[in-house]
Amino acid sequence: MTGAMSRDAARPVPTPRLVFVHGAGSTGDTWDLQRLAFPAAAAVDLPGHRGEGPGRRRIEDYAAWLRDAVDQQGRRPAVLAGHSMGGAIALAYALAFPDDLAGIVLVATGARLRVAPAILNGLLADYPGTVDLILSRCLAPGADSRLAARLRAAMLAVPAGVTVGDFRACDAFDITARLGEIRIPALVIGGSEDQMTPPKYADDLEAHLPRARRVRIEGAGHMVHAERPREVNEAIRGFLTEFGIRA
Repeated sequence: MTGAMSRDAARPVPTPRLVFVHGAGSTGDTWDLQRLAFPAAAAVDLPGHRGEGPGRRRIEDYAAWLRDAVDQQGRRPAVLAGHSMGGAIALAYALAFPDDLAGIVLVATGARLRVAPAILNGLLADYPGTVDLILSRCLAPGADSRLAARLRAAMLAVPAGVTVGDFRACDAFDITARLGEIRIPALVIGGSEDQMTPPKYADDLEAHLPRARRVRIEGAGHMVHAERPREVNEAIRGFLTEFGIRA
């Protein structure tokens, strides 16, 4: 993608200090409510997710692609904020390139992301039906039906093969034993009603990342940043302020 750090750009732009990374079978659009709050930030579209070529098969490969993308812009981001698979990418990036970042924001994610066989098999057998299954586990009870409809349309627009690859990459991801190597500050955000990455995932990150801070949002599901943007944005802003990062 031209201007990989900003999906709205027609040409490459200087890398912003805060870059949002989306989850499996998604695009940077999932961060729209954060980009309104942080207009100088960017939301990256991972390769393949808008139909322009293949995706990647490993979380580490996405992290390497992201490093190459920001290198082309001439300046690396200070903070990566990732949701679900995007959080795994942020963790992998922090391990592979420890001097690049001042901090990471981990939203509804974990050091290990096992995927239920019903999802892995279902994506191949019945993609639309399995998207519905995934979304039924992504939103908290009582979530806005309009949000569910937007998320469904967005996920169905991503090529099925790319989404399958994403979930396989998540299923293979496990850096549990290496969390202690990530020495930069980490903000861990999760919803109390998250069925995809339950609160125990955030518990583990908080316990084993040396400089982790936890924010638990009661009543929110896996799409916590879309369900409860005000609380998520406030948490991110406080994290950035503490470390003197403008975004």
